[in-house]
Amino acid sequence: MQEIDNNRYTDDFDEKIDLRELFFILVKGKWIITYATIIVLLIGLTYSLFLPDLYESEALLAPVDESTSLSSAALSQYSGLAGLAGINLPTQEIGGNHKKAIELIGSLNFFEKNILPNIFLPDLMAVKSWDNKENKIIYDDSIFQNNSNTWVRDFSYPQKLIPSAQESFEIFKDHNLSISENRKSGYVTLSVKHQSPQVAKQWVRLIFEEVNSFYRQKDKAQSERAVAFLNKQMLANNLSEIKKVTATLLEKEIQKLTLVEANEDYVFEYVYPPSVMEEKSEPDRLIIFILSFLLGVLTGVIIVLFRHFISEGKIKNN
Repeated sequence: MQEIDNNRYTDDFDEKIDLRELFFILVKGKWIITYATIIVLLIGLTYSLFLPDLYESEALLAPVDESTSLSSAALSQYSGLAGLAGINLPTQEIGGNHKKAIELIGSLNFFEKNILPNIFLPDLMAVKSWDNKENKIIYDDSIFQNNSNTWVRDFSYPQKLIPSAQESFEIFKDHNLSISENRKSGYVTLSVKHQSPQVAKQWVRLIFEEVNSFYRQKDKAQSERAVAFLNKQMLANNLSEIKKVTATLLEKEIQKLTLVEANEDYVFEYVYPPSVMEEKSEPDRLIIFILSFLLGVLTGVIIVLFRHFISEGKIKNN
């Protein structure tokens, strides 16, 4: 028992000696640690100064209540009536598109057809900084010359002088766009980051309007085809029962078409709209400063210990 206690005392004593030795090693190498900290800190600060200030405009969206649209059960009922009348009616569900809309917003096809034609491309691909005093964007002259409205950037295959839809989309998706859904509430958060707070807000509103318009026009075209089809069936059939069923179906399709045309906020509606933000969202230069400081200290400590172990012959080359 006494032997065990003696061993424990010896281990504690050795540990105290090791910690004290480590302390003196670090004190001896304090200037190395200081220089390493200063160098890493300067690199981090320089890096943070070259990062552009970004402003994030955010909107919270709610899916439009599907109870305002014709349900799939009702559509099945009308399809059944059409079947009794010998009519093959094309049916579709109006509403309930918000999950598809989330995927659509993040697609190249939507960006190319609905977003790209409605934005100034240099605002995405050639921004240097934002002048908040003059309230204007400053463009990188090595990429785009605003005075002559000319692209002058260097490029290599498969890029082109004027950025393509695919190249622009990759930048937009990776650096500007963010969209997410809260599974509990069903609310969708749509946000855009940009050097200009004005542009960030404009692009959020543009996406909101275009995705609503896309599905409204799509469902409107489907309903118009159904109405035209039913009108044709009314003229083609002379039996009163078939005409009666067709008239019922036609009435419902017209109601559906009216609903489509009446709802501008067709897929999403605002819980709160986007705003022009006064405070930048990133970069957080204080966090960069703290992380650079800690990394500098750690780098210095590693260098000091490495030099000590080499001098003591505790590291052997294989």
